[in-house]
Amino acid sequence: MIKKIFISLFSSYFLTLFQSSFLVKFWPKIFLPNFVLISIILVNLFENQKSNFGIFLAIFGGFFLDIFSENFIGYYILISLLISLFIKFIFKKHIQPAIKLRYG
Repeated sequence: MIKKIFISLFSSYFLTLFQSSFLVKFWPKIFLPNFVLISIILVNLFENQKSNFGIFLAIFGGFFLDIFSENFIGYYILISLLISLFIKFIFKKHIQPAIKLRYG
């Protein structure tokens, strides 16, 4: 578990640094993909629904995005945490009961 946390922290930091320093020079400013939010969404979609690792990743990924952005501190933490909790809520209320009815 500790190894998974360190790998996710390093990858969130690397993606934030890559996005905010390298891609800004070569990508059009109109559409700059947010790789950290994409990784948060993918982790929350594909992880075990009893695990809270996606929420942990959302907090630290949002923190790294806040450090490198010009917005106020807490903006990306709030956005990524809400996205993570929304995905958890949808899976808990709508996806899990359908799977239990079909295969259960």
